[in-house]
Amino acid sequence: MPELPEVETTRRGIEPHICGKIVDEVIVRQPQLRWPVPSLLADRLVGNAILSVNRRAKYLLIAIDGGTMIMHLGMSGSLRMVTADTPPGKHDHVDICFQESVLRFHDPRRFGAVLWVDGDPMGHKLLQQLGPEPLSGAFDGEYLHRLARGRKSAVKTFLMNGHVVVGVGNIYANEALFQAGIHPKTAAGKISINRYERLVEAVKAVLTEAIKQGGTTLRDFTREDGKPGYFAQQLNVYGRGGANCLVCGGVIKEIRLGQRSTFYCSNCQN
Repeated sequence: MPELPEVETTRRGIEPHICGKIVDEVIVRQPQLRWPVPSLLADRLVGNAILSVNRRAKYLLIAIDGGTMIMHLGMSGSLRMVTADTPPGKHDHVDICFQESVLRFHDPRRFGAVLWVDGDPMGHKLLQQLGPEPLSGAFDGEYLHRLARGRKSAVKTFLMNGHVVVGVGNIYANEALFQAGIHPKTAAGKISINRYERLVEAVKAVLTEAIKQGGTTLRDFTREDGKPGYFAQQLNVYGRGGANCLVCGGVIKEIRLGQRSTFYCSNCQN
């Protein structure tokens, strides 16, 4: 699944190509995605200029005067800029057409979403209850420590809770916990504020580097220009079960935690 760095990479990729451009046409080939594509989408967008392309968690917010198209890439979705004469493929479900280019939404598994909201998008039910952005000042060690008080759930599960903080998916949770030296099964309420401060620093560092590198290469994800991301080459623990730790030389362990593959080094994380 595309995680926050992949979504941010996509946002930065498409923004200069569509901001200020007027929508000429909206083509919906497959209206049944995770939720139905709104029938009013074309009426809202056509004839209006794109004002901004923002991101909240893993949602892309493409705004015009008076409303916002909310997009989610789901498990396998991607957005690409193509020329107006590029024929659609089998899984190219929605086109936002401009004079000489097209923003094309591709999603083989159809778990993604293209939605619409009038007015402030933060009032949409999908965005209302989300936690802070992980790269914002609101996400710090004191905040995590306060929210974790009394919680018995594993810290990795806690960190991946979108009501706690958004966008820290499985790959980056594994990597951040490794950098912070925290075992993923440790109860969230048992971790000191100092260790949470280190964890916040690690989350910010891992995500910042991933965005810089262009997102993690996953089987179903390519960047908006068709080139893969490169952060996967720098992963310390994720996907390396049974391999030697790059820091201490011990063996990377793999377990299931919260139904997700979890990787850690028992020497470096405690």
